[in-house]
Formats: sequence, C-alpha cells, structure tokens
Amino acid sequence: MAGRDPFDYPRDWEADVVLSDGGTVHLRPIVPTDADGLVAFHAKLSERTRYFRYFGAYPRIPERDLKRFSTVDHHDRVAFAAFLGDDIVAVGRYERLDHGPSAEVAFVVSDAHQGRGLGSILLEHLAAAASECGLRRFVAEVLAENSAMVRVFRDAGYQVSREIEEGVLHLEFDIDPTEESLAVARSREQAAEARSVHNLLHPSSVAVIGASAEPGKVGHVAFVNLLAAAFTGTVYPVNPEHRAIRGVRAYPSVLDIPDPVDLAVVAVPAEAVESVLDACLAKGVKTLLILSSGFAEAGPHGLHAELRLVGEARAHGMRVVGPNALGVLNTAPGIRLNATLAPRLPGRGRTGFFCQSGALGTAILADAEARGLGLSTFVSAGNRADVSGNDLLQYWETDPDTDLVLLYLESFGNPRKFARLARRLARTKPVVAVKSGRHAVRPQLAATSTEIDEASVQALFEHAGVVRVESLAQLFDTALVFAHQPLPAGPRVAIVGNSSAIGLLAADTARMQGLRLASDPVDVGPQAGPEEFAKAVREALTSPDTDALVVVFAPPIAIPGTAYARALRETVVELGQRKPIVSTFLAAEGVPDELAVLSGDGVPTRGSIPSYPSPERAVNALARVVRYAAWRQRPQGTLVRPAGIHTEQAQGIVREFLEADSGKTTLLSDAEVVRLLDCYGIDVVPFRIVSTVDAAVAAAAELGYPVTLKAVDERLRGRPDLAGVRLDLASEDSVRRAYETLREVSGDDEVYVQRMAPKGLSCVIGLQDDPSFGTLVSFGLSGLVSTLLGDRAYRAVPLTDVDAATLLREPRTSPLLTGYRGDEPADLAALQDMVLRVAALAEDNPEVRSLVLDPILASPDGAFVANARLVLGAPPSRPDTGPRRLRAINPQD
Repeated sequence: MAGRDPFDYPRDWEADVVLSDGGTVHLRPIVPTDADGLVAFHAKLSERTRYFRYFGAYPRIPERDLKRFSTVDHHDRVAFAAFLGDDIVAVGRYERLDHGPSAEVAFVVSDAHQGRGLGSILLEHLAAAASECGLRRFVAEVLAENSAMVRVFRDAGYQVSREIEEGVLHLEFDIDPTEESLAVARSREQAAEARSVHNLLHPSSVAVIGASAEPGKVGHVAFVNLLAAAFTGTVYPVNPEHRAIRGVRAYPSVLDIPDPVDLAVVAVPAEAVESVLDACLAKGVKTLLILSSGFAEAGPHGLHAELRLVGEARAHGMRVVGPNALGVLNTAPGIRLNATLAPRLPGRGRTGFFCQSGALGTAILADAEARGLGLSTFVSAGNRADVSGNDLLQYWETDPDTDLVLLYLESFGNPRKFARLARRLARTKPVVAVKSGRHAVRPQLAATSTEIDEASVQALFEHAGVVRVESLAQLFDTALVFAHQPLPAGPRVAIVGNSSAIGLLAADTARMQGLRLASDPVDVGPQAGPEEFAKAVREALTSPDTDALVVVFAPPIAIPGTAYARALRETVVELGQRKPIVSTFLAAEGVPDELAVLSGDGVPTRGSIPSYPSPERAVNALARVVRYAAWRQRPQGTLVRPAGIHTEQAQGIVREFLEADSGKTTLLSDAEVVRLLDCYGIDVVPFRIVSTVDAAVAAAAELGYPVTLKAVDERLRGRPDLAGVRLDLASEDSVRRAYETLREVSGDDEVYVQRMAPKGLSCVIGLQDDPSFGTLVSFGLSGLVSTLLGDRAYRAVPLTDVDAATLLREPRTSPLLTGYRGDEPADLAALQDMVLRVAALAEDNPEVRSLVLDPILASPDGAFVANARLVLGAPPSRPDTGPRRLRAINPQD
C-alpha cells in the first residue's frame, strides 16, 4: 500500500499554520526519528492532560507504545505533530478501524499551548489526509469532563452524533467538508491571520536592530522616524558599537534587552540577518520587519537565504514582513507607529494601504498627504516573503478603524485566496487596486492557459468587487470619493457649474462611463454670485432624480472663488450628507481647505468634497464609485452543487491518469474526457471512433441518423474544405462518401461518427488558469467574430447561482440566446446547470488545468456538448483549498 515507508509521507501534508493568538507553528507527519521529541513532549504534560488523553495516569511512554506512536504508515495510521522550533507542542493521530472507511481520532496539546486553536488545526489536517486515503468518517472517545476537546469536535461544523456511557462520550461524524465546516474554518482563518497582523501593527515595544548614529544609514532613519512619530510604546536601539543612539540607551544584542520585544525592525546587511534572526528567535520576538535588501530581488542565492529565513521564523512562531520592505505604520493615537523609512507619520484617516513596492512607498505616502487622504494603517511588504496583501485583507475586514482599502500589487501570492477575501471584504468596505505587470503571464501557466483580454480581466475584478484602476493617480482620485463621500443609490448624475463648456465635457464623460444624466447640465453663468450658485446646487441635490452631483467651476473675475467654495460646502452641510459630490473647483487637486471638513487632527474627513484638475477625472472617479455601489446592491447568490455529481469517482480517475503519466501535463483522449465529464453529469453527444468505412456505417446505424463525421486529427478541426462532410449525414451512402473524403484529406483511417444534436446556437464553456484569479470559468458564443472581439465573460471559481446566471448574459452576443429578433429562446436553465457542473469539476479537481466544451449547441430543447478537450497536470502550487495553512515556502513560487 502507498506510504508504507514511515519516512515517506506526502510533502504537501507539511504546513505552517497561524494560531488563534497570531503566532505560528509548523505541522508535519510524525516519523520514527521524532521518538525522542515525543518522549520530551509527553514528559511536559500535566497529570490532568495525560489523564484526559489516555484515560489514566500514563506517567511515561512504554517502549512498545513509543515505537507505535512514532512509526506510522501515513495511510491507515497517520499522525501529525505541531512543532515550535524543535519542540513538539501538540500531536494528533488517526487509526483506520477494521480496514473500513472509519478511523479513530485523538489529540493532545501541551498545557502551555492549550487555548491557541491547535486542536482545531490538527482536526482539519487529519481530516484532509484521511479523505486522501479513502476514509469517510471519524470516531472519537472523549471523557465527558474534557470540555476543551469536546468543544473542538462540537464547534468544527460537522454533524456529530453522540452517545455517553460511564462518563465517556462516543462521537462519530463524516469528514467530508460541509458548508458549515468550511464557514467555521474560514472564520477561524480570518481571526487568526487578522490577529497576526494586529500584533504587527500594535506593538508595545520595538527594537531597531542596526540602529545607527550616522544620518545616512537606514538604521538611523528607521530609529529617528519611530521617535519623531512619538510612538507610545518603548523603542530599543540595538547596536554593539554604541552605548546610546540619539540619547536613547542602546543594547549590544536584542538578547540584552531586559523586557519583551514585540516587533524587531532589522536594518543590517543581508549577510548579518541570519544571526539577527537567531537572536530574535531566542528572545521570543513576535514579528520581524526586515528593511534590508539583498534577498530574492538579488538572485538565486538571495532567494534561498530568504526562504530559509522565513521557514525558521515561522517554525519558531514568528511572522516576517519583507525583506526589502519600506516598513509599517499605524496612525492610531494610542499607537503612533512609524516603523518606515518615510519621514513623517501621515494624517489620521480611515484608509488602509498595502503596497508591495518599497521604492514607491515613500512617494505614495507623500501623495496621500498632499491630496488630503488620511490613513489608518500602511504596510509596504517588499519581497512579501511571508506577510502579504491577503493577510492585510483579513485584518482590515474586522478593523474598526478602517473603512477603505487601497492596494498596490505587483503579484499575487495566492490569487484564489485573494479573490475570495477581496470579494468578502468588498461587501462591506471598498477595495481599490492598482495591479502592475498586467500583461505578464507566468511561464508555468503558458502551456495550459490562454491570454485573457484586459476588458475581461477588468470584468473579473469588478465581479469580485475590486475597483481596479490603471495608475496611482487614478487610485487616489477614486479613494478621495470613497473616503469622503457616501455611496450613490444609482447612476443618475446631475451637473451644476458656471461654464457650459466644462459642463458639456463632464456630461460627455458621464455618458461614456455609462452614467445617466438626471437632467441637462445646469449653467448658472459666469456672472452668477455665490448665492445663485448655491441655490442651483441645492435644487440638484434635493431632486429625487439625482443620485450624485458633479460641480464644475471656473473662477469669475470679479468675485474670489473661495466664496463659491464656502457656499458649496455650507449648502451641503445644511442639507446633510446623503449624495456623493465631486468637483472641478479652482483647478485644485485633492481637498481644498474651503471644501474640507476637518477632523480633530486637522485632516480632511467625511463630508469633504474632493476636487480634480479636470471634469473628466472627476467624473471618471465618480463612475468607479457608482459601479462599485451597484455591485454591492446585487444579490450575492448561494454556492450550488448540482445533483448527480460523483466526486470520489472523478478524483480517482484524475489520480489514475496523472500517476500513469508521472504527473506530466496530459491531453486526455476523447473517451477519457467523456468518462470524467460523466462523473459531473455533463453528457457529450454520443460518438464512436472508427477506422473502416464499414465500421462507420455500423456506428451510424447504432447511434441513429442523422450523424456527423469529423477528423480525429486535431490539426484538421475546422478546416473549411471538410465542412461539407461533417453535417446531416442521413444515409449509408452519405456516410461512406464522407468517410472516404475525410480519410483522403487527413491521411488517417480514424474518424468520429457522432449523433446529430438538435440544432441550436453554438456556445463554448471553458476552464483555464489566470495569473490573477486562479481557476476561471468562461462563457461565450462560438465563432470567429466572438473570438476576434474577445466576447467572453469570466467568473472565478467557486460560482454562486447568481454568478452562473449573470455569466450567460454578459457577452455582447448573449441576446442571441434570449430570443433576439423573435427567435425562440434557448434553454438558459440547462446552460446555467452546465456552467455550475463545470465549476464543481474545477473546484473538486485542481489538476484540471484547462477544459473546453466547444461547441455546445444551445436550443429550446436543452444544451448539448458536441466536443470536449481537457488537459490534466500538476495542480497550481497554491490553491485556496484544503485545511488552513500559510502560503508554502517554495523556491518556484
């Protein structure tokens, strides 16, 4: 049986995991060399913990039990240990019962680490391993008084049956994931990862390792910036050559600091970071912020050092920001943390900002300040070796001080997880993103994916609720509206100004952006005074036909423009802030003083009216906010799995093919594709592959006339000179002639004979990998014109019923399916069901790297697949599936 070697376990069973307090441990299967570690672990357990686990005193592990505990087959008997450094802090194991589908499961957690969520983590990983090994059910015997362990099983989201006898609870439950168990795992993941970021952004003490007295050094800048921001905690400079830095006592090593250290800011040369790490691990530092460069960005040797560093840090319970980071900051009055190389702590606001680029970070902070955009928190993660944008999304989801999230991204560590988190966060807080490198396709995807046009990528971001912009300028333009103005109720825009030319520019831009004009632009004229100007604004805002207002203003000669600005602000304050307003006022960019509503810190806050140098920029920013508001108003739908799906059978088929081809990328034969699709209730119109003319005639008779014939050779598909022999063959003679023609043209005896599907519109449903969002389902009509125009719609897996329904209606040619020009509509319900089945196939089998159903003939009688192509290969390296884990540390990432 696979996995009998006690040292040979699936390497993807190893994982770094975040615990409920934000710390980390390393999880891996137990091997025989862990015997001494198990003895040491057992010796530290309290009598009460040993009693709960073993139902007796069990003061030491007998030799026979030790061998059994440390030597498992990683199939019928599986054991995981959680390591903190070299020490085992928890163990979970299962053992198959009577060679059947059930296994007994048990855990024990060291007393010092109980209450950190280790039991739940072990249960998730054991259940995933058991499912891989063909198990379907766990049973457990737990003392009724062991309330903590009972709670692990009770709160996991499984349907648990219970029986109690003589103080022992007998628990049983199926381990297949349920909606509730997935929701529980996601909720715990969010809380744990948010907590780890909270620890980073709310330190009580910061050590600056490499703090320097020389003004030009990075360590000097980082240290001085912490002091200048008036950090409310304690700052410790670490420098073995100085007794004090800027009048603050310095320490030779972090180990010499007498008090605990929450955050260590590292500003030493790359070659010295490893020794610094060792000291921080020994000190018990919670988070490492590495400003030093010279790691992955410097080449293979730097990458190797970076991976080793992060692996060691995680294994000892520590998160890492960087290397090559600009730093982190938190403007909260009770924190005032500026652990960055930027000279000033930004104004206090309710916007969180994540930036990968250290080089751009300082410019971004300066731009935010110049435009009047206050920040709550800012993280520049540099190489993003550990802490990533996904961690920040988890944090900001529940951060009461953040209402808006801005992202500058160069890549995604886990695109599937990003899509899931962003979509969930965007339901309550806007997410605006700049994604650089948008035209780059990762080499490992090139063989199995097709390029997606930018319009479709934009649609995907909008589908996830992410407001995607082209540049940092657009990012700030849009952020000012979100930060200071309410969301609009609809797309109707009023335009008020004192220049008809500028008003027309605004109106033209609004129409181009899909906004609706509530009325013709109102021009009060260049001679109108502030009172007349304010009256027009009041009428526009109080009109029930207005959802948003654009104010365009050119300063008159006689009266100062500031008087008009004050009139505008006073009118808005008088009416209350109910509808969003953008302006082109005095050619100002940001929030002019006259249009600002200031917080206690003197920073523009809610109610401030943003101004733009041109009406086009003002309207474009508003349009993005309108589209986001419309997305948020749409129903979310529910995740749906159609009936008649045989997941286990499909996964067995996939494993069979990949094992036969040693995991290589494989194009399945037509018969193999049919076999896999059948597991998901996706029927391909019956066909036969024949190699003689008599066999073709026999197959036609068996399938039933009319039939089509087509070449097996992929290179001949779609050849115009073969089109005449592929359709409506209704007699033996026509089949014979078609067979001979195909054989002559292709030089191949093998041809398809396929039953004719009902006539209908030719559509295509596909699966493919996208570097931004992971697995995508696409839909469009077949044909050269649709392909040329890129008329495809995309959705990221998993899909809700609403996703599937809107996917079908999104292509520009989709009206052809709904009765365009009086034609009978196609069966959209059948197409939607097929989309959901394809999505389920992708969700269950990440090894399916691409799938194309083309053509699908959509008619009033249903949807019929005439042809399918499917490619299997090694799954993406970081799918957002399975038990909770941090992004794998892999040199190929």
